[in-house]
Amino acid sequence: MGTEVRLVLDAAPQYVIPARVSYVSDVAQFTPKTVETAREREKLMFRVRAQIDPTLLKKHILRVKTGLPGVAYVLSDPSAGWPEKLAIRLPE
Repeated sequence: MGTEVRLVLDAAPQYVIPARVSYVSDVAQFTPKTVETAREREKLMFRVRAQIDPTLLKKHILRVKTGLPGVAYVLSDPSAGWPEKLAIRLPE
């Protein structure tokens, strides 16, 4: 909880939005029939909710829509840094 994430919304894939994890499901959403190998474990997905900073939301309030689907990328090793494709890109 509280870990930094980068959001890429299905409706606006040109933007990368910073946020923080606010919820993680305890049940996998897309589970293979059996999980026997590390490769199969990579297919597991868990629902994550991410919260955008209220100041950032206010700045873009006319563009904000709740409940949009997308992908939340979590940086599991903070010392690694974000890859270039996940550098923050926001609308002007």
